[in-house]
Amino acid sequence: MDFWQWLGTWFWWIFDTFVWIAGLILLFWVVLDLFRDRKLAGIWKAVWLIFLLFVPVIGSLFYLLVRGRGMGERWAERRGPVPEKDWKPAASATPADDILRAKELLDAGTITQGEFDALKSKALGRQYFG
Repeated sequence: MDFWQWLGTWFWWIFDTFVWIAGLILLFWVVLDLFRDRKLAGIWKAVWLIFLLFVPVIGSLFYLLVRGRGMGERWAERRGPVPEKDWKPAASATPADDILRAKELLDAGTITQGEFDALKSKALGRQYFG
């Protein structure tokens, strides 16, 4: 066996292993979704399981075609609402806006003159060492 035959054999072995594992994961997801579905009657769950037992690849793909949308909805429902972040950084339009906001904070007494100078330098893109 020369190098190219060995490389081809190795490539196909890796590819076959990947497809096999992906098929097992798909089958696991389908069976998991089948048992989590509360609207589907028990007899239909048994029919699906028998179908998946005898033809797992075709059965899994057929399940995704027939019940894929409901499967996605059940996963989203189980996950719950997506939480929004509590803090969102305010995007400033220009450095002048940043300096104006810093000046307002300085006038209100919220920040010191040194902090104002640092914010002004940062807004203008300079390093401040004061």
